[in-house]
Amino acid sequence: MPDTLTTAITKYYDAVPYDSHPFPQSAAEHLEALAYLFGLEAEPPPVARVLELGCAAGGNLIPFAARHPGGRAIGVDVSSVQVAQGAAAIDQAGLSNIDLRAFDINDIDASFGKFDYIVCHGVYSWVPPTVQSAILRVCAENLAPNGVAYVSYNVYPGWKAREIVRDAMILRGGPRDAPGEKLSFARGMLEFLEQSARKDSVLEKTLEESMPIVRNASDAYLLHEFLEPCNAPCYFKEFVERAGTHGLAYLADAEPSTMFVQNYGEKVREPLLRECGGSQVMMEQYLDFLINRTFRQTLLVKKERVGQVRYRLDPVRLRAMAYAGVFLPDDGGTIRLDGPEQPCTALRNQKVTLRLPVHKAVAQVLDQNYPAAVLPEELFDEVAVRTGEPRDAVEPFVMSMLEELLILGAVRLRRSPFGAAATVAESPRALSAVRSLPGLALHTGPSAQACNLWHESVALSPLERCLLPLLDGGHGHAALADHLVEEARAGRIRFIKDEQPLTDESMLREFAAQQVALALKDLRRKGLLAA
Repeated sequence: MPDTLTTAITKYYDAVPYDSHPFPQSAAEHLEALAYLFGLEAEPPPVARVLELGCAAGGNLIPFAARHPGGRAIGVDVSSVQVAQGAAAIDQAGLSNIDLRAFDINDIDASFGKFDYIVCHGVYSWVPPTVQSAILRVCAENLAPNGVAYVSYNVYPGWKAREIVRDAMILRGGPRDAPGEKLSFARGMLEFLEQSARKDSVLEKTLEESMPIVRNASDAYLLHEFLEPCNAPCYFKEFVERAGTHGLAYLADAEPSTMFVQNYGEKVREPLLRECGGSQVMMEQYLDFLINRTFRQTLLVKKERVGQVRYRLDPVRLRAMAYAGVFLPDDGGTIRLDGPEQPCTALRNQKVTLRLPVHKAVAQVLDQNYPAAVLPEELFDEVAVRTGEPRDAVEPFVMSMLEELLILGAVRLRRSPFGAAATVAESPRALSAVRSLPGLALHTGPSAQACNLWHESVALSPLERCLLPLLDGGHGHAALADHLVEEARAGRIRFIKDEQPLTDESMLREFAAQQVALALKDLRRKGLLAA
């Protein structure tokens, strides 16, 4: 990378730090599960070594280190400002198994060692070709023999239209120096075009698609996505070919439901199966054209392993994995084993219709346990009890349903149950890194978020923020209620009932106990309580 461009990109991230938070699709536990699903073994995350390229302030890497004290994490980023922010967060959490470094990806060599998982999210498309090549080189040379690499990037054909928007924003906003001024002028350009575009023109259609993004996205996202010096989309097939020159092969997409052609209808399925001749890469490239895809999250492995990859789902492997899901009946009621079929909304807003009692029982068990993941063997037993059918009779129906839900993207996968609480314990426990978050105290700001055990950000209510520091497994529900009463007496929180502050001691204690029960229920559902 030329020195001038290196300096420009580094200054950009120093001036406007990228929002640093967890990306669940890049979690080591998720990558392990997908590798297993498609025929490969990967290192168990509790003892894995993880390298993140472009780690920002560590928001995607620190939670891994917190969940797995026996693992090791290293993150590199060109922005010393963001690395310093991450280092402060690591110190606050008291973690010793993670290291963030202000470092150029070009300079990573064998001395860094081998890693079981290499993650590069939101970097590849936003750097020059020399750095793109370095990313793939590191993913090959520093990847352990059974390792999995994750790389996200912008893709054509979807980004061809967005390039019009980007070019227009750069034309007016690019010459300005201050980031805020850049963005203000760039937005003004789009507003002018939106008001002036000819009816039914390509520009009008492009703006109809892009303006909701521009209006709703954060300033940091827009500055880095549309106004950065580099943004180089490519075709999926082209990316796989580039990876191949470095000794890497395609494994899967981080969102596996996008890979299954049956999700696109029979009119698409049969022609593509004939056309692509068994090539998963070609099939997915065709699908990218079909849906005008703009972004991909690709998993890569060493080329020597490509012969072991299996895209036909293996019943033995399906039976060995753990599943999690939610099912909300569209009528607002509960899932009933008897009665008519029930349309439900599942994860990722997928629509699922439950018809047979066995299907309803599966949905009941998964929903009641969520966010904990359940093994099929446990599902067989519980479904048999709920339906009154023999265990052997329900097994094929359960497995068929799980496979269909997986293909649809309506369940989550783990290689094994991973420690999220299925019930609220008498003395509940959250991870120490969550209990010590610097933003938990109410005086630090009006809102706070934490990374849950599914590696995703969840918002915290004021009551949850008060309780989390005490969820160390040593405080029962009564002690937690006492703590809330003390907080109320000190004026740090207020309990309101019937639009009036509670002051009566007995009513205050009763209300605090009720609020503890509700808050713990919500914290468990959010995936913040450990088993």
